[in-house]
Amino acid sequence: MGPLQGVRVIELAGIGPTPFAGMMLSDLGAEVIRIDRVGGSGNPVASSSGPMERGKRAIAVDLKSPEGRELVLDLVASADVVLEGFRAGVAERLGVGPAECLSRNPNIVFGRMTGWGQQGPMAQRAGHDINYISLAGPLAHIGRHGQKPTVPLNLIGDFGGGSMFVVLGIVSALYAVKAGGPGQVVDAAMVDGAAYLLSPLYTAHASGFWSDERATNLLDSGAHFYDVYETADGGFMAVGAIEPQFYVELLDGLGLGDEELPKQMDRSAWPSMAQRFDAIFATRTRDEWTEIFKDRDACVSPVLTMGEAPSHEQAVRREAFFTACDVVQPRPAPRFSATPAEPCETSDHAGESTEAVLAELGLDATTIAGLRASGVVG
Repeated sequence: MGPLQGVRVIELAGIGPTPFAGMMLSDLGAEVIRIDRVGGSGNPVASSSGPMERGKRAIAVDLKSPEGRELVLDLVASADVVLEGFRAGVAERLGVGPAECLSRNPNIVFGRMTGWGQQGPMAQRAGHDINYISLAGPLAHIGRHGQKPTVPLNLIGDFGGGSMFVVLGIVSALYAVKAGGPGQVVDAAMVDGAAYLLSPLYTAHASGFWSDERATNLLDSGAHFYDVYETADGGFMAVGAIEPQFYVELLDGLGLGDEELPKQMDRSAWPSMAQRFDAIFATRTRDEWTEIFKDRDACVSPVLTMGEAPSHEQAVRREAFFTACDVVQPRPAPRFSATPAEPCETSDHAGESTEAVLAELGLDATTIAGLRASGVVG
């Protein structure tokens, strides 16, 4: 099932963005074989929660041994994609870098994801999402006016700037191979991807429409009609009434429809209008405001937690969530009409499919037992 059915991916186990990218490829129908460390537990967070490892088969190999390295290269010979998220140069030192893999399989797509990329003065430096988005630009623009930047969830750098871009690169490279092109390396750096996500705002910044000062712009809580407001019960409502017709509905729902108010785009009035909105939203609960705006095209919605979102009527109607590995989790996106992709509901533990995968390589039981006894596989 899925548009990538028939594609085989060798994922060198990592944390965070790498298993997420592997999960996406698996959800799209690819066969994903995860290479774990012998004696390792894979990604403890992912393995215990299931979602990022779902649908993958797992084989444990000692990549530091010549025999283990050869086993992985044998798998590469029958694969379409290699996915790795090591620091720059680590795959090469292990003997499973692009040169070795492309030598074994000239059509292989070698997808590699790092924070800083394969070159540059930062390439060998450690980092996390917050570091990548700080240098790429997004972090400086997230936060309230007069306050320090707000630390967002690690969605912008790790998963948006990293996983999404390496998957796009892999799928694009697979298309090129199918069209007769050679295998190639996909170099996805989270710092690059995070900056690329800012492309529309760079245009706005260059024109003078967007200021460097936080919370003074249209989409960063500077506008009273694009912000979050606390309700009487400690909940929150999200307001995004940018277009004039939606703004009219917003004012009417707040009981301000008949008042003489400043023009919507009068920036000098935004702070005082935000104060009025604060006071009004504080008079009712989140559920009461939800009901008031339920049938209005005002771009107003309740702010739901991860515990609440799966139960919302929109999510229920679209069957947007499912339960697997005892975890309620989002259903894969996007959706396909001709090649629907259904997520696998099982996850391999580290090394669980070692014997089965080695048998598919043509190794007999005695040989596999010998490799296990010597610590080459686990």
